[in-house]
Amino acid sequence: MTSILGNTSTLLIAPGDLHELVRGQEQEFVKRMSCIVRRESVTLDFAQIQRIDAAGIAALISLYASAKKAGNGFAVVNATPHVEEILTVVGLDRILISRNVVRTTQIESCFAQPAA
Repeated sequence: MTSILGNTSTLLIAPGDLHELVRGQEQEFVKRMSCIVRRESVTLDFAQIQRIDAAGIAALISLYASAKKAGNGFAVVNATPHVEEILTVVGLDRILISRNVVRTTQIESCFAQPAA
């Protein structure tokens, strides 16, 4: 689903059945998301993500860098308090977390599409 956030068109994606972004899951996540963030601006709805570790943080940094290199935006919305706290501790809240609360009933799952 494409949503309008601010003045630009941004693809809003909920990471499907993913409830934690941790080692062992991050590579598939990056693989699925990389081509999307290079094509268009993306905002990830992290309402269902309960846990993130160093591998998950590295995945977000990688996706952010890919998006910026392509001239696109990349952000996270609706982060759970725990995930937001971790991103704040490592200083990524200033560049990754959008304070725009997004409520949607239909959100495109990035895991519903084939990777290529």
